[in-house]
Amino acid sequence: MTAVLCVVFLILTFLWTLTRADTDVSCVYMENCILPCSIQGSSDVVIHWVQTEGNVPVHAYYDDQDQLAFQALHIRNRTSLFKDQILRGNISLQLTGVKVQDQGRYKCYSDGQEKHVVVKVYAPVNKVDIHQVENSITCSSEGIYPEPELTWSTNPPIKITFNTTTRVQQTKQQLYNISSSLILSDPGTDVVYSCTISTRRNKRRTALFRPSKSFQENLRRFI
Repeated sequence: MTAVLCVVFLILTFLWTLTRADTDVSCVYMENCILPCSIQGSSDVVIHWVQTEGNVPVHAYYDDQDQLAFQALHIRNRTSLFKDQILRGNISLQLTGVKVQDQGRYKCYSDGQEKHVVVKVYAPVNKVDIHQVENSITCSSEGIYPEPELTWSTNPPIKITFNTTTRVQQTKQQLYNISSSLILSDPGTDVVYSCTISTRRNKRRTALFRPSKSFQENLRRFI
């Protein structure tokens, strides 16, 4: 009997944990994103969405209409519900023009039920620029989140220590710009220098061909 009660207790604990577990949502910077939430339908619906850190009001709905008088300024005019689906239990929130400051933990609650959604925002690496000025190559990219990493490599691999200077700056929108300059040396062979910029979400690479001095001298003979 005791063993049966233990099993029942473990099952109930598991189900309770499962129903209360946070839902993770990845949102792309400046795009639209849906924060999912569902409840058992009710004829008299009162809905509240808040950011749990600071208990910031995000969206409210009752008396059959949106109630946005106390909505936080940073999110104003960027939230909406799927009103034709509310009575079916769908109280998901649509967030438009996602910003970095939108990330965090949200709570939706209605009719004595509550659920949590964790929003993670990212701005992918879209474009990597590379150019050469005299004996220096510069690689850069802008508008990235979270903070990116930049690495250099060569083909064929050369056994030298790269002399690089890397700068990372954060904008007012909390995005990151990254730039790295590499001082060239002549390894005696033709080399392709590659620059890779990456985050946890994605990465992009670009390359620049650097001919050896002997290649350049031979090329001049035919010009």
